[in-house]
Amino acid sequence: MGYTKTEFGTMDDGRKVYRYTLTNENGVSASFTDLGGVWLTMMVPDREGNMADVVLGYDTVDMLLHGSGHLGEPVGRYANRIGGASFTLNGKTYELAKNSSGVNNLHSGPDFYRDRVWDVEVEEGGLGTAIHFSLFSPDGDQGYPGNANVTVSYTLTPDNSLKLDYHMVCDADTIANFTNHAYFNLAGHDSGCAMNQKVWMDADYFTATDDNSIPTGELVSVKGTPMDFTVMKPIARDIEADYEPLKQGGGYDHNWCFNHKPGELSLCARAEDEASGRVMEVYTDLPGVQMYTGNNLKPSFVGKGGICYNARDGYCFETQNYPNAVNRENFPSPVVKAGEEYKTTTIYKFGVL
Repeated sequence: MGYTKTEFGTMDDGRKVYRYTLTNENGVSASFTDLGGVWLTMMVPDREGNMADVVLGYDTVDMLLHGSGHLGEPVGRYANRIGGASFTLNGKTYELAKNSSGVNNLHSGPDFYRDRVWDVEVEEGGLGTAIHFSLFSPDGDQGYPGNANVTVSYTLTPDNSLKLDYHMVCDADTIANFTNHAYFNLAGHDSGCAMNQKVWMDADYFTATDDNSIPTGELVSVKGTPMDFTVMKPIARDIEADYEPLKQGGGYDHNWCFNHKPGELSLCARAEDEASGRVMEVYTDLPGVQMYTGNNLKPSFVGKGGICYNARDGYCFETQNYPNAVNRENFPSPVVKAGEEYKTTTIYKFGVL
């Protein structure tokens, strides 16, 4: 129980980078690094009690800085895509970097939060040990207005849940949309294709997109389409269907609109691996999730232990506000007023069938 701190590596400028590992009374553990606040490992048991690491990831500083895929990263200030790489707030237009399709912004890059060493505080609480990673994001950082204090907290609880809390306060009106880009494979990060694992989502609609994955503003019913996960099914069942949104994304890479009340922490998704018996439940107070099936992972993505991650070796549940919400009046507003607290929680709970 508690946590350990070990050296993870060294930055080019000589700064030390550390790994923090949380362990609960069941032997379940999760580790993170102060470089980017990245989620590195999640060791959970199968139905026989055998432990495996169920998140894809990297195990060196160089991999984290230069690898692709955003494995395990907290993403901010605004996760996912902003169309035209710009938005207007209080009558002023803010320009962001065009790092997606040459015209849009993706994950607030290319100056990602993952490339920065965060401040760390460890706290013992009623639910278990929490690690708080904090970052100061100055006015104009990544193109966004206002000086912001950002905290991403991870708590490993006695019921084998990893609780993620995001907090931000800014001194000017701004926008915010934080997520974690972890890729899950409940058979183990090194087990290959994850598409036979089953998924359920409490979502009757998804957001339609253009050819560059920017939401058009239209909410489309999942009923009668390959996007329907309201009844649990293997991810592979419909992923190759002759359906335009799947062709656009090269598989699943879309935002589903959860049915729960806004701001209410609810069970919103579940994944199962019948072979190992491992189960993961996703709880969030956010309105949507990007389920991404790792369509762009390539064998050149060398991860932990020298494992090469191929397309669809993992899948993401990136809980979020809807992509491009700042440019769509019918989407939930991502605006955070000056001095107002942005607070949101997502929980990944691990168990067995």
